[in-house]
Amino acid sequence: MKFKEFKEIMQQNFKNLTKNTNQLFEVSLDKDELWNLYLDSFLPGTNEIYRERREYDCSCCKQFIRAIGNAVCIDENNKIQTIWDFETNDLVFQIVIDALSKHIRSKPVTDIYFSQYAKIGTDKNYEELKNGIVHEWDHFYLELPNNFVNRSGKTEGDVKGSYRDIKSVFQRSLNEISKESVLTVLELISQNSLYKGEEWKSVLEKFLTLKKEYEKLNTDTEKNNYAWTKSIDVGSVIGKIRNHSIGTLLVDISENMDLDQAVRRYEQIVAPTNYKRPKAIFTKQMLEDAKKEIEKLGYLESLNRRYANLDDITVNNILFSNKDASKRISGNVFDDLVSDVVISPKKFSKIEEVPVNDFIENVLPTAREIEVFFKNKHSPNLVSLIAPENKKSPSMFKWDNSFGWAYSGNITDSSMKERVKSAGGNVEGVLRFSIQWNDTPNSHDKNDLDAHCHEPHGNVISFRNMSNYRTTGVLDVDIRFPNEGSPAVENITWSNLSKMENGKYEFLVHNFANRGGKNGFKAEIEFEGNIYSFEYNKELRQEEKVLVAYVHLENGLFRIEEKISSNLSSKEAWNIKTNQFIPVSVVMYSPNYWDKQNGIGHRHYFFMLKNCVNSESPHGFYNEFLKEDLMKHKRVFEALGGKMSVKEIDDQLSGLGFSSTKRSELIVKIKNQSERIVKIKF
Repeated sequence: MKFKEFKEIMQQNFKNLTKNTNQLFEVSLDKDELWNLYLDSFLPGTNEIYRERREYDCSCCKQFIRAIGNAVCIDENNKIQTIWDFETNDLVFQIVIDALSKHIRSKPVTDIYFSQYAKIGTDKNYEELKNGIVHEWDHFYLELPNNFVNRSGKTEGDVKGSYRDIKSVFQRSLNEISKESVLTVLELISQNSLYKGEEWKSVLEKFLTLKKEYEKLNTDTEKNNYAWTKSIDVGSVIGKIRNHSIGTLLVDISENMDLDQAVRRYEQIVAPTNYKRPKAIFTKQMLEDAKKEIEKLGYLESLNRRYANLDDITVNNILFSNKDASKRISGNVFDDLVSDVVISPKKFSKIEEVPVNDFIENVLPTAREIEVFFKNKHSPNLVSLIAPENKKSPSMFKWDNSFGWAYSGNITDSSMKERVKSAGGNVEGVLRFSIQWNDTPNSHDKNDLDAHCHEPHGNVISFRNMSNYRTTGVLDVDIRFPNEGSPAVENITWSNLSKMENGKYEFLVHNFANRGGKNGFKAEIEFEGNIYSFEYNKELRQEEKVLVAYVHLENGLFRIEEKISSNLSSKEAWNIKTNQFIPVSVVMYSPNYWDKQNGIGHRHYFFMLKNCVNSESPHGFYNEFLKEDLMKHKRVFEALGGKMSVKEIDDQLSGLGFSSTKRSELIVKIKNQSERIVKIKF
């Protein structure tokens, strides 16, 4: 066979190979080694020295093999097809191309193939011999289809580099993102539980199909080839899915991060600061698993909840009851606990302060009637005792009984901290300043309030300058447009006491944009385990700044100087009016400290008030209450706690609650044979 015929067969094979594809690839090899393999594979006597070099050793063919000799296609079975895979029916050339094909197939695909030139090699040239005869020399030669020619204006290296990047990220995504994570995210999207999730639905469905195909492949070579072809097909959105916000979520779930935490990280990337997730996060599989566990443990009836009343509780769990309430409490007659000691009447120029434990041990046993002075700032302390509908149903909680509680705003502790934390703020710093507004029922306060702090050396932390890395002060929650029905918060914290400057920290609230809000704000300052609460009930004018307090730091110790005075305006909450004395029906610890339990979690002190009626829709239970063996289903229980309504009953036990972890105070009037007013310090 003449070389010309051999070349023409190669050219036809290349046309057949590329007519149904727009993809050519390169394998990684030494191109000089490939050229030498070509020359050395000819049988003895078939590539003899011609003049100075072997017959098929020419610079034109060498440049061709260096330029495109390692080019391959990848077929539908993810196998390599080289440009040398064809039959010649000629032993001389067949042995050579078989050797080239075998060598190329042993190498990995590492690049897409592009050429700067539309023609590769030299088709033929001519030489005039000494006898005057002109000899025609044939060489390897191909004309490339347009899709293999780089006409982008970019260098060949830049074009290939961009494809390599997409392929690398795509294969890493296929390796690291699990099918289960994609299915979980798709389910969250279908539930409308993922912010802007719908935008990713079609992308995730396509990626899931690719992932399933990829996992069926048996060898690393097949997977590498698959990643090359598919990364070009799908483009950069799917190809680089791992680098997108949704990819962060998928990787976190694949690495077994808690689902709530993973979604929260995703939301921090894509959602506005004041975004509130529409529903608890759980999947169909989680729901099925939780249902099986609930049935197995016999907790189905325990899920149904109602308000508790006096008929539910026993004398053992009551610290005080007034004379009307004591008749309905089961157990021994409560009046047996009341001594007949007469307390002489006194007039106080200053109200006596009593620590809460002293109040319980020394004051309550002698009291026949108690009234509390319900201040405006106590509104977040409103709490209801929640019972199971069926008293005999087993307890799902960490403590021995089935009773729980719910504070105003559906939180388990009377604290602004929970709202700040849910908004992504840090509540664990050494000093914290938080503000809250838009929390008045049936009122949408659209004002844009800002938390400010003037640090000792003149720096101001605010939305304009959100962090001071030198002192570790950071404004990490900034809400500009409060959502209707959702309290807005802002938060500044310092994380490292050793880096903070000695001096005066000035805390203010600035009304940056007045949009008609008239209800003022609440604020908290926390340090050394103590929380100082403030309430400002006046309307803030445009650009008005209200000084809340100074905090002085000296030698590692904080001291507070309060600047907001008490506001005595009255308002109604839960059927009772503020800034008045309200009769107390019973005083008790929270259920986690009943029946002489050592206590699990924080102790709360409940002052249940006469005619106090919860006007909200409290959750029946909270994940913080659940036994440890139920916490693996916490997302489902979170949804159930919010979805299952608390049944209304007569004479519900609602009133004021105070956590042992939060600094607070309550003025009470104690009546026996005389009257005494004290301030309880929590």
